[in-house]
Amino acid sequence: MQFKPVINKAQYSEAEVAEQLGVTVEDLRTLIRRHIVIEETEATNVPMTTFQPSDLLVLRLLAKNHLSTVA
Repeated sequence: MQFKPVINKAQYSEAEVAEQLGVTVEDLRTLIRRHIVIEETEATNVPMTTFQPSDLLVLRLLAKNHLSTVA
């Protein structure tokens, strides 16, 4: 996976974050469920959301860490 350069924006859509991370939207949702959402009921009820640049940074770190442990 190769990360794309960050486009400076105030908010990112789910699709934009997935594209920035080089993953599918479903992979992004899985990453969020595994590493960010704590309770199972929250995991199934995650609303569509927007992401801020700091969120993108955290998700990049999680994605990179997740891939290095998988490989």
